[in-house]
Amino acid sequence: MPILKLIALLLEYPDALLWDNRDDAQALVTQDAPTLAPWVENYLSAPLLDQQELWCDLFERGSAMSLLLFEHVHGESRDRGQAMVDLMAQYDLAGLQLDCRELPDHLPLYLEFLSTRSPEEAREGLQNVAPILALLGGRLKERQSNYYQLFDTLLLLANSPLRSDSVTHQVKDEPRDDTRQALDAVWEEEQVKFIEDNATACDSSPLQSYQKRFSQDVAPQYVDVRSGGPK
Repeated sequence: MPILKLIALLLEYPDALLWDNRDDAQALVTQDAPTLAPWVENYLSAPLLDQQELWCDLFERGSAMSLLLFEHVHGESRDRGQAMVDLMAQYDLAGLQLDCRELPDHLPLYLEFLSTRSPEEAREGLQNVAPILALLGGRLKERQSNYYQLFDTLLLLANSPLRSDSVTHQVKDEPRDDTRQALDAVWEEEQVKFIEDNATACDSSPLQSYQKRFSQDVAPQYVDVRSGGPK
């Protein structure tokens, strides 16, 4: 599914390379996901700097819109580390080499991995994370961001019955974690953690840190959007 690689690029921090190749991107989406073509045209017609600022506001402020998949499954629990290791093993088997700055559950990276699989394997991989995709899409729609269309397209490619509208009741009353007050509270908490962990903060890569911190062998979990919790 080459379209998955394009959607991965569209979900990454906006890069000049994509703007330089906008015609190729538009042609691919018109061929493989025509319902997404107006979104892509509008997206790539806007100034790059504007889209970069919008991306940061959406995906870098608070954890509710984090593109790290396991953030929405395991949070800070000990389960997260083993899930990371298991996913890393899948990438290794596929010959996908990660940059040391990348975490394996970064959604664009996961989509790039699925783009190298057979259509059946890619569809199954999307189905495995469909509840998370619906949750993120629902939150984006609640925030009146057209980015939700990317997530609905992924759910369509997965042949999933879920859509961003599937979680409307769940997300409409959620407290926002991207407000100044919420971010200040998180910053104050992180300052305490930094002081405690400062001695080893620079001794390992992000993945190694997770492996050390979450070492128990725990079966992976997935978000059940019907109940709003893990199953």
